[in-house]
Amino acid sequence: MQSLDYVVIGLFAAALIGIVVWVIKQKSNDSADYFLGGKDATWIAIGSSIFASNIGSEHLIGLAGAGASSGMAMAHWEMQGWMILILAWFFVPFYTHSMVYTMPEFLEKRYNPQCRTILSVISLISYVLTKVAVTVYAGGLVFQQVFGIKELWGIDFFWIAAIGLVIITAIYTILGGMRSVLYTSVLQTPILLLGSLIILVLGLRALGGWDQMMEICGATPVNEAGDKMTNLIRSLKDPNFPWLGALIGSAVIGFWYWCTDQFIVQRILSAKNLKEARRGTIFGAYLKLLPVFLFLIPGMIAFALQAKGITMPNGEVFRMPSADAAFPTLVAKLLPAGVKGLIVCGILAALMSSLASLFNSSAMLFTIDFYKRLRPKTPEKQLVTIGQVATVVIVVLGILWIPIMRSVGDVLYTYLQDVQSVLAPGIAATFLLGVCWKRASAKGGQAGLIAGLIIGLTRLGAKVYYSNVPEAHSSLFKSVFFDFNWLYFCGCMFVVCLAIVAIVSLADKAPELSKIQGLVMGTETEEQKRINRESTNRWDYIHSIIILAITVMFYIYFW
Repeated sequence: MQSLDYVVIGLFAAALIGIVVWVIKQKSNDSADYFLGGKDATWIAIGSSIFASNIGSEHLIGLAGAGASSGMAMAHWEMQGWMILILAWFFVPFYTHSMVYTMPEFLEKRYNPQCRTILSVISLISYVLTKVAVTVYAGGLVFQQVFGIKELWGIDFFWIAAIGLVIITAIYTILGGMRSVLYTSVLQTPILLLGSLIILVLGLRALGGWDQMMEICGATPVNEAGDKMTNLIRSLKDPNFPWLGALIGSAVIGFWYWCTDQFIVQRILSAKNLKEARRGTIFGAYLKLLPVFLFLIPGMIAFALQAKGITMPNGEVFRMPSADAAFPTLVAKLLPAGVKGLIVCGILAALMSSLASLFNSSAMLFTIDFYKRLRPKTPEKQLVTIGQVATVVIVVLGILWIPIMRSVGDVLYTYLQDVQSVLAPGIAATFLLGVCWKRASAKGGQAGLIAGLIIGLTRLGAKVYYSNVPEAHSSLFKSVFFDFNWLYFCGCMFVVCLAIVAIVSLADKAPELSKIQGLVMGTETEEQKRINRESTNRWDYIHSIIILAITVMFYIYFW
């Protein structure tokens, strides 16, 4: 890092501070204003926030690391603009019409209060195990690599960078609430896109072009069936990413994440109306097409640079300490002064935006779905304070989980999807049948969530235990909950949870139509149908078709 890099970082920090100060001056009158930004967000802010919230350290570190270690295997999880379109066209109307603050609150309206509590618990668990732990860990790793500092004041610089990132982000999120998340995302998203694009271009230039990357990676086998790093669709004999398991598992995880997770859907709930919510979601789907090229491909470039033994501008031969260090190593070794500072700003943008969204969502979940229900007369300002305290507790738990996380998975992005694969099926099944099937009952939804939580935590516990006790004897339990391919397990778990919801619902009495009015397909009022029709035009359809076409062409190219 040189002086010019620090100047660029300083300018970015000044712009960020300016936005936060402006947001703070906009008075937050109540919890709705604080958590949902006053429900007046436009499509640009919504789409940018969806993208910036999604693109965090798991992409800068994890996705690039996945590209460097396994090539195109994880692209299934990133080419999911089509899944965001499902949110836009099928789920946004029901969420918007329900006038809820959180996804657990939606489940309470559709099913019962118990479902709301269970989903809140699962969501908070997922934040601790994935979003907090992954983002903080990756933040420390990336800055340790970029700045090249091992220790500072006798303390491992990894922890100084990680905790510092948490504190800085927490300050502006706590002070500004949802508005600070939305409007800082508008600044952070273009910087992140530009910085990552520069890495992509300079990386390809150093390597010798796209064809060189495809040639080197296309000659590198990843399994005994003969599949190469450039193959997206891999043999059913592949132990990690068989094509059928990858398609099913990524769809289940993607549906949970994009269509039901508070972390993402909260952006939609902040929209001023249905039109802005849908268009913001479509815009977010466009942006979701970019991560493969901005993060996964650079990981493959880093692998190719190392395999070819390319000498960097600083005279060093390119070497990565580990696969997860692919992106920060490219930043440290490849970029000239000034540009490196811009990339660091992009990394800061991704990490801070992801953390800020997490802070706001977790605060809202605990405050609205737990505390306010126990103490409904709590003043609005006190609710905001309670949410902030809850966020601090969740972050501390996430940091404490980091050592365990590092023992479970070698590649950060694979660990993330592995954990999500056991948390997603129960929630996905309950939401899918809840919105699409009028017969789904409260007891059915509750049974599906409980079954998903028990099965998921059992699988996760087995993963932690057997990963650290390799000499453990074989057993039926180990075969099912540890040895069984994680993607197939996710698909089977989803089917089991669907069956449980359906069977319990059919054994229970059907919900009253008046209770589920406007919450399930086929129950919309005439007024809701009119609003839905008026919120779209032909361009919404055209853009959706373009997104689907790009996705199909990508699969054909990397087949």
